[in-house]
Amino acid sequence: MIERAIAAGIPFAWVAADSVYGIGHVEMVLRRAGRGYVLGVNSSHHFRSWQRKQPIAGTAEEIAGTIDPSRWQRLSAGGGTKGARLHEWVYCELADLDAAEYDDTRSGLWTRGLLIRRNIADGDLAFFSTWCPAGTGIEMLVKVEGHRWAIEDSFETAKNELGLDHNETRSWHGWHRHVSLVMLAFAMMAVIRHRANTATPPKRMRRTTNTSRRR
Repeated sequence: MIERAIAAGIPFAWVAADSVYGIGHVEMVLRRAGRGYVLGVNSSHHFRSWQRKQPIAGTAEEIAGTIDPSRWQRLSAGGGTKGARLHEWVYCELADLDAAEYDDTRSGLWTRGLLIRRNIADGDLAFFSTWCPAGTGIEMLVKVEGHRWAIEDSFETAKNELGLDHNETRSWHGWHRHVSLVMLAFAMMAVIRHRANTATPPKRMRRTTNTSRRR
């Protein structure tokens, strides 16, 4: 899907995904295309820093255990049904790489990193592999990851209201056609709702010309 979106020239700067999708091939595709990402990974996923970055090596969970407590920041991943979705976050930069290593037509430094999210209530951890232009702040990475909530909420709405999961297809083509039509309908309804919720502009008094007054 990402490769098709790139080939079609669809404008996007970031990709966010849960760990269920894996990251190996997706990472390479996005690096070659010059797109940033925040991709979920399992706690056992290995990370390693190199070049002049602070030495880091081990699984995501092991690295989290070595983080200085003062580095954690409480940030919002966006608004939810009950207000700001606050978590504690830390970002570990692993290496700066030249974009030309993945595409000769591109230049500039990009940073490979590990983003960690900690639940305020129970301390539960989530881990994300990141790729972004050098100098990108943790706030931007948190914002990108936070967009997954809106995506998941949209899928849930599409299931409940438009039957996204109401199919018994046995082939990829049948599934793809059903999902494509449902998401197209969902997109249309989202646009209609957005326009319907837009505030109505105030009415203006119609001006009459001198000629119309004489008449």
